[in-house]
Amino acid sequence: MGETRALVVVTEPIPEEASAWLAQRAEVVACAQGEAGFGLLLSRADALVVRTYTRVDAALLAGAPRVRVVGRAGVGVDNINLDACAARGVRVVHTPGANTDAVVELVLASVLDVVRPRPLVERAMSQQEWGALRESLVAPRQLAGSTLGVWGYGRVGSRLGRVGSALGMRVIYHDVREIPEDGRHGAAPVEPHTLLAESDVLSVHVDDRAGNRGLVTADAFGRMRPGVVFVNTSRGFVVDAGACARFLRENQGAAAVLDVHDPEPIEAGNPLLVLPNARLTAHIGAATAHAKDAMGWVVRDVWRVLEGEAPEFEARAGG
Repeated sequence: MGETRALVVVTEPIPEEASAWLAQRAEVVACAQGEAGFGLLLSRADALVVRTYTRVDAALLAGAPRVRVVGRAGVGVDNINLDACAARGVRVVHTPGANTDAVVELVLASVLDVVRPRPLVERAMSQQEWGALRESLVAPRQLAGSTLGVWGYGRVGSRLGRVGSALGMRVIYHDVREIPEDGRHGAAPVEPHTLLAESDVLSVHVDDRAGNRGLVTADAFGRMRPGVVFVNTSRGFVVDAGACARFLRENQGAAAVLDVHDPEPIEAGNPLLVLPNARLTAHIGAATAHAKDAMGWVVRDVWRVLEGEAPEFEARAGG
């Protein structure tokens, strides 16, 4: 009789190559939380691999007595109760940095959509129509010479800061950490009130700590410039959607680009849905093939833990 292989339950799709790699070493079964048979699989599982929408909390862990490690194929661990995992001795691994470039590209593309609208020419035009179209598309501003504010200057925020600097923008940021000068990439640290008041483009990149819930309130919007381009690709719960909608209605020259929402999917009553200066996308910050492949390789750390080795990227409660 051969040795029984560890069972890894994958609750949301991961790239085939990563799944196949893990399947060479362990028994891998795909089953979403809530699907028929999930409870039985959970009771036998040695590990879980999740993405964004599987909730790993004390209740789930109570039905998973054998689980030793949870792998989050992604960066944030908002959907995983780290305290509950620590209390059970369950290690949590993830893939920080896997989607940094993808998120920065989405922010830049979204801001350019606002600042430099560029509809395609899809039919022949007269000289008069051509001239009128060109005149209508003269952008009142450009990114070079404007101020980019970054709220949260970690992996994604600091990469965005470097991109802003390369485009000729003045970059300011606020972060709860003291960042050494050689890690600022030329950006200047400021207090939140200065960040809000001076940013022409304000992009939020904070983490999932409880203190960031409702971070951007009506008071914060009231301190922003009337023509600000406000971007949130961090967490939906960071922004008060009602306050954002009121700000956009009162400041038609402003725009909000929101890729994350609370809850997801967006509900019918969300006040931002009807506003022309609100641009809502479907949580696609990490939606590039390269980023998804990189996130899928969390399976390597899952396997390290199952083998009794130290993982490369571990998320800990309070860290």
